[in-house]
Amino acid sequence: MPQNPPALPEGTTAVIVLADGSVIPGKGFGAQTERMGEICFNTSMTGYQEILTDPSYAAQIITFTFPHIGNVGTNTEDFETTNPAACGLICREKPTAPSNWRSENAFDRWLEMQNLPGICGVDTRALTRRIRDIGAPNGLIACNENGDFDLERLRADVAAWPGLEGMDLAKDVTCRQSYEWTEKTWQPGKGYAQQNAPSFHVVAVNFGAKTNILRCLTNSGAHVTVVPGNTSAEEILAKNPDGVFLSNGPGDPSATGTYAVPMIRELLDKNIPLFGICLGHQLLALALGGKTQKMHLGHRGANHPVKDLETGKVEITSQNHGFVVIPESLPENVEISHKSLFDGSNEGLRVKDRPAFSVQYHPEASPGPQDSHYLFDRFRDMILARAS
Repeated sequence: MPQNPPALPEGTTAVIVLADGSVIPGKGFGAQTERMGEICFNTSMTGYQEILTDPSYAAQIITFTFPHIGNVGTNTEDFETTNPAACGLICREKPTAPSNWRSENAFDRWLEMQNLPGICGVDTRALTRRIRDIGAPNGLIACNENGDFDLERLRADVAAWPGLEGMDLAKDVTCRQSYEWTEKTWQPGKGYAQQNAPSFHVVAVNFGAKTNILRCLTNSGAHVTVVPGNTSAEEILAKNPDGVFLSNGPGDPSATGTYAVPMIRELLDKNIPLFGICLGHQLLALALGGKTQKMHLGHRGANHPVKDLETGKVEITSQNHGFVVIPESLPENVEISHKSLFDGSNEGLRVKDRPAFSVQYHPEASPGPQDSHYLFDRFRDMILARAS
């Protein structure tokens, strides 16, 4: 990939501009706009709509390593949040017309409606290797059907963007007020059922929660009350929960932790069952006295092997995170429960003297396999055991 090409190729209708000044030309689709973010890659073969609407992708541009993205179109049922937080996407081939019985809209048109730019005709293998070697760079996508780009201005804009480290992005994607959630997981031919006979009450703290996590909680027997990420422990306890869930979300956990960690510590002191996923896992670790750090290369995809250290079983997991818990920083009353078989990094923890546990990956697995759904049952069993 050239740095500072003398001129853009004829027919260029979109460009990627990286923080080092590199310009990658291609063909634009989706929204005609400019979006800035950290450029990462995702190895999933399916579920691009769920990925792009995952709030954990706030301020990120996604490079899909699988070449054919958009084939099955889009629909109104597979949103993970109402307003997509991702900034755009990069792919090898231009999306084709959809071929799927659930499709309601072509991918290109859906991207326009969501104000998301896309660029194709890019050597995504070379870009992925570059990200792997140097880490996820800051960059932007600019789409202009006339091929008119002010490259110097775009380079200056990227150079001035501070990046994700130190950013509290959870405040941008959380809900603004509490609400009740009763929808269960999707079933073929039936759609989404409702939870009409819950067995217990869970308060889900929304740092950027995916809707399928809420559905899995409901599926396990919970009545779910969702609250904003900055809700205090006092406000949570006033809702009389049987358990508290700490959701996924974007950004630097240490930044979000300024208001989340005191709340989690108070809940730990009350001995209320806690379950965290992704950012919720990192925030629980911080509340326990641990530390987190930004990864050179994050985990993003639906095919990541994780070992459950208690059972020895290997789960194929769905992941999306750029920060990680440092195992050596955790206190003695915390046990490492899961680890990545890619790089050995921490994927889960369990508190020995409190009813609290968490995982770094996404057990709701949408997109991805369902190897890890047992974790929602574990949370349910922990709640029911405390109540008995």
